[in-house]
Amino acid sequence: MRLRGQRFARLPRSVQATYLRPLKRKAQYGYPSCDLQLRSYNVRNVEFFADFALRAAYYLHLPALGPVPLPRIIERWTVPRSHFINKKSQENFERITLRRLIQIHDGHPETIEMWLAFLRKHAYYGVGMKANVWEHKGLGVGKTMDVSLENLKKTLEPRWAHFGRRKNLETSQKVYEMMNGEAFRRTSDAPLSGT
Repeated sequence: MRLRGQRFARLPRSVQATYLRPLKRKAQYGYPSCDLQLRSYNVRNVEFFADFALRAAYYLHLPALGPVPLPRIIERWTVPRSHFINKKSQENFERITLRRLIQIHDGHPETIEMWLAFLRKHAYYGVGMKANVWEHKGLGVGKTMDVSLENLKKTLEPRWAHFGRRKNLETSQKVYEMMNGEAFRRTSDAPLSGT
């Protein structure tokens, strides 16, 4: 496309960036935060979505590595074409699953959750995702876990007392009074004995 005074019309930078490889940030410490595995039967879909995921990670300031091609999963089946006597006439089917791995290093857990939610929201057809997320805590985390366990026990104690029953003590008292009532005695053969 030509304009006056120019040889060719220049595309906007955002459009030009789609023709280039996605930008990546370097990890400062290199400890793993997330492994995202993409799976698809179509190489175009998995490559496109891996590119999209890397661009999203760059704009969320997440250092990303990849996409690393993982070994293919090849599944094969042999099925008879017809039943009974035609055993020699068979068909072979094959399904190849392509996989790519994207690793995030030095990422904040909230930012990683936001990145994964963004990818889930804009998921591409035919591409499955599986994420392993690691969260790192400081030393002494066991002490805080013990304190939170004690608080959890206090809140769950009343619920555990009635575990497996849908009624609480007040409901069972009402049922007992109703069974000892005059209307129930008239319909039953023998009255309940009081305990």
